[in-house]
Amino acid sequence: MTSPVVELAQALIACRSITPNDAGCQQIITERLTAIGFKCESMLFGDVDNLWARRGTEAPLFVFAGHTDVVPTGPESNWTSPPFTPTIRDGNLYGRGATDMKTAIAAMIVAVEKFIKHHPEFPGSIAFLITSDEEGPSTDGTQKVIETLQKRGEQIDYCIVGEASSEKHIGDRIRIGRRGSLNGKLTVRGIQGHVANPHLAKNPIHLSLLRLHEMVQTAWDKGNEHFPQTTFQISNIHAGTGAKNVIPGHLEVDFNFRFSNALTPEALQQRVEHLFRKHGLDFHIDWNVSALPFLSKQGKLINVVKHACKDIAGQDARLSTGGGTSDGRFIAPTGTEVVELGVCNTTAHQVDECVSIKDLELLTKLYERILSQMFS
Repeated sequence: MTSPVVELAQALIACRSITPNDAGCQQIITERLTAIGFKCESMLFGDVDNLWARRGTEAPLFVFAGHTDVVPTGPESNWTSPPFTPTIRDGNLYGRGATDMKTAIAAMIVAVEKFIKHHPEFPGSIAFLITSDEEGPSTDGTQKVIETLQKRGEQIDYCIVGEASSEKHIGDRIRIGRRGSLNGKLTVRGIQGHVANPHLAKNPIHLSLLRLHEMVQTAWDKGNEHFPQTTFQISNIHAGTGAKNVIPGHLEVDFNFRFSNALTPEALQQRVEHLFRKHGLDFHIDWNVSALPFLSKQGKLINVVKHACKDIAGQDARLSTGGGTSDGRFIAPTGTEVVELGVCNTTAHQVDECVSIKDLELLTKLYERILSQMFS
């Protein structure tokens, strides 16, 4: 059941790299890439480890991007096998990061090793941009590396982000963009009082229910050719003092918009605040934009990836902008053509996270084919 890509994936999974800790992953990567002629540069911003590794100095510059940090495991006793003890069962490799996204990094490295063995003098450059800050705030990771590269004139032409983009089969879906993410914390103020005397109080829950229902039912846009329509979700509601006989004095609601490029954060904020103002509520909203939507320009890379998915994986890849956010949002605005291509996302962030070993081997072949076509 072992192979070069499986062995490397196991070594990475064994590192307890809960965000923002890299826990030695980038040292493993550096050793592999240095051995095949990459110049490896560690970029430390805050407490975040980043790696920029490049082979070649000429254009075009093709980059593999990914992250070594993983989300927390939750109670390890809930796992069938320890989350940082990579374990093979029934043709699957288990461990935290098996899906998101240490196995994709392993596939990238092994694919590049094979490509360089057969094409040592390829026309252009290959680089890796690896961070330990994707699952966290994402402020000292890829964003800072891109800023550094731009200041010194290193322009990325093509980039594959190894996020788990596939749905049911490797290569059935590739992402060419992502929706934006807008968070809001709504506070509605009422008047606290005794539940037996509601005429002397003002219940912020009662005042807010219809307004929140209206937000849930609102069609914020219709989407467009590349993006689904904007979605609204309430993630938490809190009110009350803990006593059953007290009308609360305020209500707090956490919510999130995943929005397309048909809208701006400012437009959404204005619509929401207008909704609450027109009904005379005493409210305040703290806003936070955690990601802006992006759509990659479409050119050679997307065509090559689609053909590779068809030839190697037998899949007619569907172009998608769904899912959460990714570090592609920091790379695409520089003019880079960005594609996200990785393993199936079924178990990402779950207990007993795993990847099919067959899928991992197939992804390695896909990456190698893409490199061959991009530099032919």
